[in-house]
Amino acid sequence: MYKTTSPVLRRPTAEDGPAVTALIAASEPLDPNSAYCNLLQCSDFADTCVLAERDGEVLGWISAYRPPSHPERIFVWQVAVAASARGEGLGGRMLDELVSLPAVQGATALTTTITEANPASWALFGAFARRHGASLSKSERFERAAHFAGAHDTEWQATIAPLPSVHT
Repeated sequence: MYKTTSPVLRRPTAEDGPAVTALIAASEPLDPNSAYCNLLQCSDFADTCVLAERDGEVLGWISAYRPPSHPERIFVWQVAVAASARGEGLGGRMLDELVSLPAVQGATALTTTITEANPASWALFGAFARRHGASLSKSERFERAAHFAGAHDTEWQATIAPLPSVHT
């Protein structure tokens, strides 16, 4: 069924925590977070997160933060889009919204980590980089054996720079 209304993109609140937890749990291959972690993201990190909803249903989520050791970056932790909203370009819209937020002002690079086996994420971030005339570089960040004791695939850091200058 085609949806005629676009999801509304907004700042999350602590009350969104349970819906975010459910969305992440339904969005393989994302690693599930604790409900408490999602509450913290929806409250303490709300200024660097984006929630998408339509008719009261949470359809999309981006959690991100400015790393204290690299304040020139915005690190995207997770991007989740509900199965019912896939194919609408929602992930890209949420990334665009993220880099336009006041709390992201001054960031010159967007970073994230992605496993090799996640072509949807590589496509999303590659399209974002192309859309904004930025470069995407890739480097190993967390290695399977050294960092995950063999229990998780290697996470590759994708760095997109320069970010669009939306704060003038």
